[in-house]
Amino acid sequence: MKAARAKTFFQCQECAAQSPKWVGQCPGCQAWNTLQEQRGERAPTHRFESLAERSRVVPLEQVEAQSVERFASGSDELDRVLGGGFVHGGVLLIGGDPGIGKSTLLLQTAAHVARSRPTLYISGEESLAQIALRATRLALSGSPVALMAEIALERIQTEIRDRKPELVVIDSIQTLFSEELSAAPGSVSQVRECAAQLTRVAKQTGTALVLIGHVTKEGTLAGPRVLEHMVDTVLYFEGDTHSQHRLIRSIKNRFGAVNELGIFAMTERGLKAVSNPSALFLSQHPRPVPGSSVLVSLEGSRPLLVEIQALVDASSGAHPRRLAVGLDAQRLALLLAVLHRHAGVSCHAQDVFLNAVGGARISEPAVDLACVFSIVSSLKNKPLGKGIATFGEIGLAGEIRPSPRGQERIREAVKLGYTHLILPRANAPRTPPEGVHLRPIERLDQALQALWEATASIEKA
Repeated sequence: MKAARAKTFFQCQECAAQSPKWVGQCPGCQAWNTLQEQRGERAPTHRFESLAERSRVVPLEQVEAQSVERFASGSDELDRVLGGGFVHGGVLLIGGDPGIGKSTLLLQTAAHVARSRPTLYISGEESLAQIALRATRLALSGSPVALMAEIALERIQTEIRDRKPELVVIDSIQTLFSEELSAAPGSVSQVRECAAQLTRVAKQTGTALVLIGHVTKEGTLAGPRVLEHMVDTVLYFEGDTHSQHRLIRSIKNRFGAVNELGIFAMTERGLKAVSNPSALFLSQHPRPVPGSSVLVSLEGSRPLLVEIQALVDASSGAHPRRLAVGLDAQRLALLLAVLHRHAGVSCHAQDVFLNAVGGARISEPAVDLACVFSIVSSLKNKPLGKGIATFGEIGLAGEIRPSPRGQERIREAVKLGYTHLILPRANAPRTPPEGVHLRPIERLDQALQALWEATASIEKA
């Protein structure tokens, strides 16, 4: 008698949707070529228990709001992104490219926290000797942090419940496997099951849990999309491995603001917080150059000064190129159309290249004025006056719209020595800062006029 053939199905590696047969496009998330064959799994013997008390209906007015208890990570930049520090029972997922510095940062963090709180660092990718070698390089060899090299989920759960650490780091979630499932480590079912079980343990024991995750070639976190919904905080580690600067951006945070930005520099002794981040995104030209303007941007709650560069050159083809690095390319095409319609400046026969200096990624509409100023400056081959900064959104009708938290942007520009600010009229304060020339504008043509007036005033001084 033949043995019954194991039931198989096809599962999407992006969203975990299932299909009885292979198809090119996932029926759930519409991604292409993401379905892989999986063997049927038996139901796990455990049952998830509720993390809360027995369910009952309670009026909102009777629920007592409790403040979230936090403890510091040892880095002001990481605490800023987290919203003030780690939260007891909070689950953090951090992703980034290989070699970007995730393990380095979290080993430094674990070593700092271990000085005052029990901490457990679990590695599924490196041996204890490799971790000790990195700790020696980072001058952390005398740290009391507890280390464990393990990939079995059940053993990790037992160790967490026995030791009751206040901080646990898992490096990485894709290497773990549960004995309840026969799938290989890193598969959708294993990643989802291990993350769910670890989250359950963290909530029950009050342990702050940090999961390191891999990213795909598109830059998103690998594994099922449900992974990001299960955790409390999602951070992305950004930066070029050829550069010493690293950025940590908050994408989701149940205990703080999203889109917060932490800036680090990679040194021989590990990652160090950058005290003056605006200096990273400003080029140090000996004299003003055409095609360069300074934007007063806002990343989360932090104002930053970023240099926006443009290069406008005669096109050699029938279709001029439009390229934006660190900025929205579609927004560039829109700005060129508005610039032609409402200011009479045409770039129809020119290639236009736009770049945010220092690897910055600007998505807020307040970058519009700085982009236009850089384009016009490059087109006319005329540098802007040194000391001019700007921010503001440009509408399709040529109007200049206000930007949020204008007062903080102005203070940051003044602090760094900028004396001429071109800004939306709605953002202009009643009392301008001393020694600073504010030029409020309402229309695009007024903005260009104010730009050349400010440049002429600086050249005369």
